[in-house]
Amino acid sequence: MKITLRIVLEDPSQAGAAPLTTEIFGFERVQEANKLAPENLGLTLAEAKSILAGIQKKLVGEQVENVLAKQRSCPECGKAYQRKGRHHIIFSTLFGKLALDSPRFYQCECQAQIEESIQLKKSKSKKRPSFSPLSTLLPEHSAPEFVYLQTKWAALMSYGLTSQFMAEVLPLGKPLCPSVISKQVQKVAVRADSELGEERAMFIEGCEAEWEALPPPPPPLTVGVDGGYVRGREGKNRKFGNFEVIVGKSMPGEGQGANKRFGYVSCYDTKPKRRLFDLLKSQGMQFNQQVTFLSDGGDTVRDLQLYLNPQGEYLLDWFHIAMKFTVLAQLVKGLPNSPKPSSEAKPKAKGKKAVEEYTEDEEVALSVEKITEELERVKWYLWHGNDYKALQKLEELEFDLEPGEESSGPLTKLYQKLQEFKGYITANQQYIVNYGDRYRNEETISSSFVESTVNEVISKRFVKRQQMRWTKAGAHQLLQVRIQVLNEELRGSFCRWYPNMQAVEESQKELEAVA
Repeated sequence: MKITLRIVLEDPSQAGAAPLTTEIFGFERVQEANKLAPENLGLTLAEAKSILAGIQKKLVGEQVENVLAKQRSCPECGKAYQRKGRHHIIFSTLFGKLALDSPRFYQCECQAQIEESIQLKKSKSKKRPSFSPLSTLLPEHSAPEFVYLQTKWAALMSYGLTSQFMAEVLPLGKPLCPSVISKQVQKVAVRADSELGEERAMFIEGCEAEWEALPPPPPPLTVGVDGGYVRGREGKNRKFGNFEVIVGKSMPGEGQGANKRFGYVSCYDTKPKRRLFDLLKSQGMQFNQQVTFLSDGGDTVRDLQLYLNPQGEYLLDWFHIAMKFTVLAQLVKGLPNSPKPSSEAKPKAKGKKAVEEYTEDEEVALSVEKITEELERVKWYLWHGNDYKALQKLEELEFDLEPGEESSGPLTKLYQKLQEFKGYITANQQYIVNYGDRYRNEETISSSFVESTVNEVISKRFVKRQQMRWTKAGAHQLLQVRIQVLNEELRGSFCRWYPNMQAVEESQKELEAVA
């Protein structure tokens, strides 16, 4: 069986012109009579790639030729331009790199006279300037859809795997260099960030009367913010340490749209509040709408969520409180837990000598049960929003457990963690609410949904099984592209930047509907 593929090109603007027919690919399929094998049934990937590459080359060549045919004459006087030379423009597409013939022309004398009378008087050169029409029409040398797929796949897997995957399924000739893909990601991220407005300390506008005049608000928004750490590098220093990445998720009410994620490198981004505010506005946030912010109580995330909405409610996440109690409970279990001496084992000596036979560890072991009870009591106070009583109990427990100046060991570690926990509760005292009451009313008290977001946004691409170390700029830029991919917004951004992409998509949908 011999198969030959031809394409027919017709130009509606040239009435009566014969259509151009070109053979682009031919192949032969050997098949024995009355036998059918799955490996030679239909097209192979290699054949499909060759067909697509052939169609792309012929189509682009005809498009460029038709446009250049109208650019060879002066629009003012109709005189043909004098050619200076020619060169090639390498244009990258989904179906291979194309070398486009780009002629260079001298500017027409009439145009040169006009320009000379306006601005060329100060030029000492009398040579006519030249120009390349194709370079003017194609300032970018990569197809937008090709860049879109590079950035989308690079946001989901490593640059190396993206290069291998694209070379496997697309007729690119040879794999893309991972550094080229990285640069495309940076360009897209910088372009997206340039659309952000100015950063402000407060985004609340208007007054209470204006907010009441707004339409009835939709259901409350729930916003959770948390942080994670990424292995960093700085210049040639590949052991720079770690830096913090802040991520979060905004969840609208039921039936009000999809959840959206956001993120940034805290020590690099200069517009964190603007980024979160624009995200909330894209979900239809109104200033008369309630927004619940949950965070772990860190300084960075605590400052981020303030002054974004006048109806904002700020909660210290119960999940992180419970985790700190878990750490304290484990340290208590590590204390010496010698049983209390029985009556038979009691020393016969009395008075001061008998007291000296009890070691310091035994005295602590006798109070392990009491420490556990006191911690449970503090947890009960916090669960019911009584931060005053909780801090009071923590102070009493801190006083009872204070070790000596030269002491070390489990008791000292417990005392240090207890001090840290007390400082944590004191710093976030105003964000502690009655968690028990909110839980009984089925209201959000935990940012566990953000923990999964940290895993989804950061860990899967930047940390887990990834040996790469990141610069702050590189991590931030890839993070912006990854978030747009997860929010299903990247395609919309490209259609906004390149309006013809949207027009092509709509025409393709119409054809599919007819088919």
